[in-house]
Amino acid sequence: MDDRTPRAGAGANERMTAVASAALLPLFVVVLAATPRLDGLPMVHVFVGVMLIGPLAVKLGSVGYRFVRYYAGSPAYVSKGPPRLGLRLLAIPLVLTTVVIMGSGIGLLVAGPSDPAPFVFLHNATFVVWLPIAAIHVLAYVRRLPALVREEWSRRGLSSGSVGLSAGALLAGVVGAMAMVPIETPWASPDAFFQGLGGPIIAGTVLTAIALIVAGVLTRTPAER
Repeated sequence: MDDRTPRAGAGANERMTAVASAALLPLFVVVLAATPRLDGLPMVHVFVGVMLIGPLAVKLGSVGYRFVRYYAGSPAYVSKGPPRLGLRLLAIPLVLTTVVIMGSGIGLLVAGPSDPAPFVFLHNATFVVWLPIAAIHVLAYVRRLPALVREEWSRRGLSSGSVGLSAGALLAGVVGAMAMVPIETPWASPDAFFQGLGGPIIAGTVLTAIALIVAGVLTRTPAER
């Protein structure tokens, strides 16, 4: 298919979203892995958390563009169809909680560990809601990522706009994280994370397990039940 056709544009948008997601996924894994160890790995959580802002902006922009084109009645996007109903219902709370958790994280950096309120409560509470929603989203799409990324690479290689944009956004995130090191450094103090993190982590993990079980049951075919 000619890459200049409208339908190809919808496919390119899907691949751009996939490339941005592929850049984001390992960063989120690192941030989440460091979360239970904030007493020992605070700078990993903070530095990588700032890094992922760039690729996250690319993904939100790509998804938002698809949303606008679909509901504006663009034939290419309408023919491609929307995501499944359950994923569409989760999309709004996923975007909102992602924006809040990132915004409150930046607020914590600026406020510093000496006076983290109200950002610390907002960050922790949003994390509890965000984690199960994000887990369902990842589970629904992660198996499609390798094929879409390979397809984009096979079409364009290093000249791919999607690859270049995500790589540039990731580099911008690295530069931003390095530029914010003076603001991040106070959080490296051993007593910076005095607030109890066990509750939000346990609550988020339990809710995620329940959400994944429920999602698995609801997505089974009648023959599998």
